[in-house]
Amino acid sequence: MAFSQALSGLTAASTDLNVVSNNISNSQTVGFKSSTTQFADVYADADVGLGTSVSGVVQNFESGSLTTTDNELDLAINGDGFFTFTDGTQTVYSRNGQLTLSAEGYLENAAGDQLLGVNGVIQIPTSGMQASATTSLDAELNLDSSEDTITATFDQTDSSTYTYSTTATIYDSLGNSHTSTLYFAKTAENTWTVHTAIDGDLLTQTQTVGFSSSGLITSGATGTYTYDPDNGADDITLSLDLTGTTQFGNDSEVSDISQDGYTSGSLVSFTIDDSGTVVATYSNDQTQDIDQIQLASFSNENGLKANGDNTWTATSASGQALLGVASTGSLGSILSGTTEDSNVDLTTELVNLIVAQRNFQANAKSVTAQSEVLQQAVNIGS
Repeated sequence: MAFSQALSGLTAASTDLNVVSNNISNSQTVGFKSSTTQFADVYADADVGLGTSVSGVVQNFESGSLTTTDNELDLAINGDGFFTFTDGTQTVYSRNGQLTLSAEGYLENAAGDQLLGVNGVIQIPTSGMQASATTSLDAELNLDSSEDTITATFDQTDSSTYTYSTTATIYDSLGNSHTSTLYFAKTAENTWTVHTAIDGDLLTQTQTVGFSSSGLITSGATGTYTYDPDNGADDITLSLDLTGTTQFGNDSEVSDISQDGYTSGSLVSFTIDDSGTVVATYSNDQTQDIDQIQLASFSNENGLKANGDNTWTATSASGQALLGVASTGSLGSILSGTTEDSNVDLTTELVNLIVAQRNFQANAKSVTAQSEVLQQAVNIGS
């Protein structure tokens, strides 16, 4: 008697039960992708088939629902793509962006795989930010055109020898702050002379600024100044840019002033934006882009090999990883403080479980029927 059909059905149904049960068990696993069992009939040049076989187990890579969390190290991809990690020997891919920060500053998943950026393994620097000396000072202001012309020799201690003054903080190469004072003296019609002092020390360099009859700056917008802080730091070479300054009949006042130096700072926090850029914030109010998270896509996602721990590796069937960054090409954006839920539909899987169970029972019944028929055949000759 032919038990092969029933036995093949039992084997296939058992596999289907395993797949459905695995889906159900991972219904709460972040980034999990459900699977479906595919069957194929078996023929060997016979009119009656020899049963069934499992032709494959196919994963469903549709995105799961997104859930907001209170942890900024929880990441989710809103759209297509995979996070890329290294386990030390190979690159693995995952939709699970639940990360932790290691003692060495690496962003890792629960398995200890390190997150990759466009420049390699992402590492948050534990050291502070080095100080940067001021090289440029930009000031935009209005100088009152109605002021009288000053003919007296400039003396920074005598306010009658200049028309207006303003201050700005600048930094040397050691991160020490210094006070830069700009003195503006109207020396002729539509002409102003700029004197600069740092920490009260008057610099020898001056800057002559000319304006048109409509009050717009026409000459002398930039000047260069050098100062020795005499504290072990490098000399400060400062470029003063007054572009945008005007000479109207209003009170003299500063509308904007900025400089590019800063003192040293320690790491306060870091954030990850929608583009996957890791931005560090320091105690000196400066920010620094550390790296940008690298995402991957594949021409055939179903060709990926599942490794466990919510990771996959590329195979010849999946094709090579197509690398990029968030929100470019077909790749989705990155959401911080968010996780992607399992895409398992629990209701559907419970129905599938009943169907698989019935299928297994029916094939077991077929084995019983074959056995009874065989027993009847044996009894004929007795």
